Amino acid sequence: MGLNKKTVDDINVKGQRVLCRCDFNVPMKDGRITDENRLVAALPTIKKLVADGGKVILCSHLGKVKTEEDKKTKTLAPVAARLSELLGQEVKFAADPEVVGPNARAAVEAMQDGDIILLENTRFRPEETKNGEAFSKDLASLADVFVNDAFGTAHRAHCSNVGVTEFVKGAHVVGYLMEKEINFLGNAVETPVRPFVAILGGAKVADKLNVINNLLEKCDTLIIGGGMAYTFLKAKGYEVGNSLLDETKVDYCREMMEKAEKLGKKLLLPIDTVCIKEFPNPIDTPIATAVYEANQIPADQEGADIGPKTIELYSDAVKNAKTVVWNGPMGIFENPILATGTKSVAAALAETDATTIIGGGDSAAAVNQLGYGSKMSHISTGGGASLEFLEGKELPGVAAADDKD
Repeated sequence: MGLNKKTVDDINVKGQRVLCRCDFNVPMKDGRITDENRLVAALPTIKKLVADGGKVILCSHLGKVKTEEDKKTKTLAPVAARLSELLGQEVKFAADPEVVGPNARAAVEAMQDGDIILLENTRFRPEETKNGEAFSKDLASLADVFVNDAFGTAHRAHCSNVGVTEFVKGAHVVGYLMEKEINFLGNAVETPVRPFVAILGGAKVADKLNVINNLLEKCDTLIIGGGMAYTFLKAKGYEVGNSLLDETKVDYCREMMEKAEKLGKKLLLPIDTVCIKEFPNPIDTPIATAVYEANQIPADQEGADIGPKTIELYSDAVKNAKTVVWNGPMGIFENPILATGTKSVAAALAETDATTIIGGGDSAAAVNQLGYGSKMSHISTGGGASLEFLEGKELPGVAAADDKD
């Protein structure tokens, strides 16, 4: 699934109207952007299109839009203002409740080469998420060429990333951010430099069923941590106390352990665990902990992080790796006392000379919060999209781009 898609480097958009789908789904508080990573990540593609002399029309969704009230708080106006500052040139905001309305049409009509406008939140149109033809046609009517740089929504077929490609006559290519995601995630899974170690954490086995299955065939070592580890420990016949447990997946975990053995792959599970009496409330509240061997968790305790011996085992396993993919924390990392496992894995990855790929969501947040972001080869911008990539699925947003000749 490596990249065989046309990118912005394969085209020159001088004098053309370019619709560029970005991921500006940023966290906002009282109309202010609280984390602008996604805006910064979009800049290289936008700058390339401007440098070509294209007429650049940006679009994105922001959050979920269910009510009229949502339309007041989920406007992209603050994004246009901040992008203008980051780019050092005006990004004109087209405020149309119907997204492609009189403001947008007039603004596009008046564009000079190198100008930028931003359309309103694509989810103001209810048919966006249903990939409805009318909205796809509206968007396409503004553009000669389509660029998709929104990896975060690549696993969904919406109007603004998939439907629109049926009606834009010119090229459909991916931007730099999409290209980087596809190269790192796609190549890591399809053609990894070995040894290839995959680390999976997070709460639920159910979310990662297909990922576990797919990665077992591809990696040399699969490391399991987080809440999902306890269903595996239960499958080994251990008592797991009040730890997170998915009874319906115990047999599945047993099958995966058998599969690993049959394929000659290492499947590592916690050998000791940090336990608590009850879940911290609020989540970051100080809490008493005790460490138990993984096969001796008391009935009235719940596992909340990997223990010191497990940290050593997991850190050792990544030392000689050449490719590491990590998705999901090792424990309740939002609590400083229960973040040690997640921190230690991040530290071990920071020290290895392997290609290290962090698969979005909580792991990305953890790595950035702990200050290890710059030490990783690649941190994915899409949680759900990166998971589906690791499952080996084709992503509609990627598939819709033109193939290289």
